[in-house]
Parts: sequence; C-alpha cells; structure tokens
Amino acid sequence: QVQLMESGGGLVQAGGSLNLSCTASGTDFSTAAMAWYRQPPGKEREPVAIITMGGSTTYANIAKGRFTLSRDNTKSMTTLQMNSLRPEDTAVYYCAHTGGSGWNWGQGTQVVVSS
Repeated sequence: QVQLMESGGGLVQAGGSLNLSCTASGTDFSTAAMAWYRQPPGKEREPVAIITMGGSTTYANIAKGRFTLSRDNTKSMTTLQMNSLRPEDTAVYYCAHTGGSGWNWGQGTQVVVSS
C-alpha cells in the first residue's frame, strides 16, 4: 500500500518561500511519477506540477517561474520549492503518486500566505 507523507507547510508572508516535501513508502519510487496539487479555500483541486520517473517536469501556469519540483529517488522524496508566494497561493497542497494504475494521495499540508 502506497503511503505519502507531506511536510513543510505553514504560514508565510507574501513574497516569501516555502519548501514542501513528500516522502513515499510502499512503492518502487524510482518508477513512479509524482505530482503536487492544491486546493484553495472554496475551490476545486488544481494541478501545480508533475515530475516523471525520468525527472522531466511540467508546471501549471500558476507555478511557472516561481515553483521548482524535484525528486530524490534515494530518499523516495519529492520537493516543491515555492518562491515569491502570493496570498492566492493559500491552499492545502497535496502530494500525488502514480505507478501507472491510478493516483495515490497524501493527506495534504496547509500553506497560508499573508498579505
């Protein structure tokens, strides 16, 4: 059973930075694609970024130029580095994993950006 554990959320002022991490267990991490999604208050969950097992990344427009997604297969971990944060980045951020047969989700970590 795949388990995902996010960490790194919190409260930050606008313009600040946060690093979110997700550690996976119960999976061959090196063969999985990993992604981050977020759900702002009162809105639908939306994609932020995805990284393939080969390390290629794709970013949603909301993340381009500000967020960087990376992975460390030796630690079964993915990290979302978020810079120049804005109040509209306030959301619950979810880590997601797929080995090719559906997505597994973490519990989420709250990010609040104050103005």
